[in-house]
Amino acid sequence: MDIISLFSGAGGLDLGFEKAGFNTVWANEYDKDIWETYEKNFPNTELDRRSIIKIHSCEIPNALGIIGGPPCQSWSEAGTLRGIDDHRGQLFFEFIRLLKDKKPLFFLAENVSGMLASRHNDALENIKKHFKDCGYNLSFKLLNAVDFKVPQDRKRVFFIGYREDLGIKFEFPKSFDKKRYLKDVIWDIKDSAVAAKEKNYTNEEECIISNHEYAIGTFSTMYMSRNRVRSWDEPSFTIQAGGRHAPLHPQAPKMQFVEQNKRIFVPKQEHLYRRLSIRECARIQTFPDTHKFYYKNVIAGYKMVGNAVPSYMAYYLAKKIMEDLKSLGIAQIDKKVQTPQRIAS
Repeated sequence: MDIISLFSGAGGLDLGFEKAGFNTVWANEYDKDIWETYEKNFPNTELDRRSIIKIHSCEIPNALGIIGGPPCQSWSEAGTLRGIDDHRGQLFFEFIRLLKDKKPLFFLAENVSGMLASRHNDALENIKKHFKDCGYNLSFKLLNAVDFKVPQDRKRVFFIGYREDLGIKFEFPKSFDKKRYLKDVIWDIKDSAVAAKEKNYTNEEECIISNHEYAIGTFSTMYMSRNRVRSWDEPSFTIQAGGRHAPLHPQAPKMQFVEQNKRIFVPKQEHLYRRLSIRECARIQTFPDTHKFYYKNVIAGYKMVGNAVPSYMAYYLAKKIMEDLKSLGIAQIDKKVQTPQRIAS
């Protein structure tokens, strides 16, 4: 079952969908810092490196579904919250444009929980209306990755739609009662991480495990305003796209409270505090160790990992989509996907 991937990033969504039995035949990613990582991990997928704005729908192959996570910085609670007023927020409509023209059987779009902020209500309802006007039965829900065997508290919004003529609506799978914690995924590599070189250039040649290196440098007052340590028997804090804001390794005790918005490292144990490595973050994002990230500066590595959809979470959603389509007797796209119309130049 062929799919196309938009705003593909390092391929977390793609990895989960392929594990569920889908085949990514075409992908799009505009960030040049990600190209090598995607192409080497998905050698059989055609990667289009152009801005999605410049791509006509007729240039994209027909496929069973479209998946992707339009850039989220403009909606992020940690960002400007400008939402649809930011050009990055408007890229959501590029996803909708291609969906309308290609008319696949299903789509999945992921974004940050910040888009649920009250200031974005009108924009969010507008996006939902566009999905429905494209001819899809829309399902919409805020999910936490920790409920889907991802050892991390990570809340994200998912839009999933089935084409109306299929006569079905996506029902989100139930969460798993059993959670996974930091000890389940990074305990075995706790002693082999290496520090990045000066100015955070990669030290990959010293890594026994690929990408098992961590960012160095001081911690901002904002970072020190909150506890950044989760214990071995807890899920991680959200893995963010910024390396300097990566959670601290659970080998250290939780940060000591001084006063409101101020914490310190426990005296005499400061040597235990370090950021999680890129590989540790990748494991928490449920990337396998065989999925290697390519970069010159470790900050770019953290960005790729932090912006990804956890592959386990993608897998359980994709698995449900696969089950639904198979229940309808659908094996491939030949008779179900309409011929796309060319977009005017």
